[in-house]
Amino acid sequence: MPPPKAKGGKMLSLINWRLKVTINDGRALTGQMLAFDRHMNLVLADCEEFRRIRPKKKAGEETAPEQEMKRTLGLVILRGETVVSISVEGPPPATDDDKKGAIPAGPGRGMPAGRGMGMMPPMGAPGIARPPMPFAPPGMPGPPPGFRPPGFPPGAPFGGPPPAGFAGPPPGFQPPQ
Repeated sequence: MPPPKAKGGKMLSLINWRLKVTINDGRALTGQMLAFDRHMNLVLADCEEFRRIRPKKKAGEETAPEQEMKRTLGLVILRGETVVSISVEGPPPATDDDKKGAIPAGPGRGMPAGRGMGMMPPMGAPGIARPPMPFAPPGMPGPPPGFRPPGFPPGAPFGGPPPAGFAGPPPGFQPPQ
């Protein structure tokens, strides 16, 4: 029995259903419809192709029996111009509610890609009492030319002894025990 009519029309109600599509060269494609558009272009998953082949006539035979050849295609994008007819083969596959929407685990691991800031170093996020990172993040060799941290006057050497007032911890500071 075909599915109930959806608001978007008959084709929208057939999404994920198993369909048999006949095309203009006589082949029949059976697969799960994933998508369509206004031109009737179709995306079929787990698609199989069926075609009828007439064997060569031999001398003395009047009619030769037709053979049906089956070929597994997989994911197919079918141009709407070639579609002659569509019929329902079966309902959508049953899905488990607990697995619905879950992304299957794949190989590899998550890594940042492209340009920009790299991941945090293995020692974790900088804390209040910890000195800044001894190395620059990947892709950043150091401060840009002309950059001075706050408290360093333009003529003071960068990287030398700290200026006055920055020599030690603030008054009343208790190190962690």
